[in-house]
Amino acid sequence: MHPISPLEQALHAARALVLADLAAGEVAAADVVSMVEESVVQRRWWVEQWPEGVEYVAGLVAQDVQDALLETYGRWPLCPVCGGGDPHALDVEPELGPDPHWVCHKAGVKVAPVGTLGTATGGSSSS
Repeated sequence: MHPISPLEQALHAARALVLADLAAGEVAAADVVSMVEESVVQRRWWVEQWPEGVEYVAGLVAQDVQDALLETYGRWPLCPVCGGGDPHALDVEPELGPDPHWVCHKAGVKVAPVGTLGTATGGSSSS
């Protein structure tokens, strides 16, 4: 059995984190999971070209899936912090950096690390 490379570990972790956030928002349908897989394939190539970027993979996969969902599903993930007004999506910050978080720019707050949206939203509507 071969040890799993740091690249594969990072890609598996990124996949798991983004799928956890999708499941928290109840949007982890088969076509959406395919978007995650497509992003992982593209980011594998990207990190092979630039190995120092391995710690950025989770945030990049989250952004890729967010962009893909915008075209087919709509904005995701919707901000759980701002109650009224126009529904708006959270952003990933840093755009290219380690330890990515979902951030609401309207409220100026970090909502949750990528992969833990379920804990931020409590799995139901916030009061």
